[in-house]
Amino acid sequence: MRLPTAKKKLGQHFLVDENILGVIGRLAELAPEDVVLEVGPGLGVLSAYLADRVAHVHAVELDHSLEGPLQERLADRQNVQLHFGDALQLDLGGLEPAPAKLVANLPYNIATPLVVESLDGLPGVGLWCVMVQREVADRFFAEPSQKAYGAVSVLVQLASERTGFHPVSRTVFRPRPNVDSALVAFRRRAEADTGDLARVKRTVTAAFAHRRKRLGNSLELSGVASRPEAEAALAEIGRDPKARAEELTPPEFVALANALGRE
Repeated sequence: MRLPTAKKKLGQHFLVDENILGVIGRLAELAPEDVVLEVGPGLGVLSAYLADRVAHVHAVELDHSLEGPLQERLADRQNVQLHFGDALQLDLGGLEPAPAKLVANLPYNIATPLVVESLDGLPGVGLWCVMVQREVADRFFAEPSQKAYGAVSVLVQLASERTGFHPVSRTVFRPRPNVDSALVAFRRRAEADTGDLARVKRTVTAAFAHRRKRLGNSLELSGVASRPEAEAALAEIGRDPKARAEELTPPEFVALANALGRE
């Protein structure tokens, strides 16, 4: 069978070098009882590796042209369930059996929103091991005041802690991407104190919506709070009322959201 060509519009870069699989297995801490969600299985290289080591694999693929190659490669692995559709639109929370780990070479164009949505949309997932663009991996765990630090950093760090990181050569993909990639693994925090999560997400997103402006102005422009309310809330949590979003730590954003909720 002639293998399909990767589609640039879907952010596809097929994993073809099996030498990286051992690293993925180690960072994902695979166990025989695991139920794993894989998004973007591509040609099934990682899918087959996972299927041989865990109890069940949910593989979600948007590109229907890959159905034939995937079914052929995975024909003798009855513990792989293929789901065709947009992972950002499918009801992943309704998968049975429920996945406890997300292990994937994520398509570049959905990596960030998928990870962010999975933090609260898939409460049963306790460990992520994802291959993403290097700049995205750096963004997940950037520290305050670093250039990469943003809303995604805050939301990921509130829910999880990094457990592993591994740079990935461009040669493991076909076609070779024009950017560097990395494997990043992180585990859900046992007791993540996020308060009203919806309010926290709204506050964090609004705070970074206008990066060149002070946090109070950004919250006002986003309709979350007036500038005086935002500045009063910042003062309440011990921060300069003129602070910018990138100066606050993730726990301070929870405190800020709580303070704004009392306004």
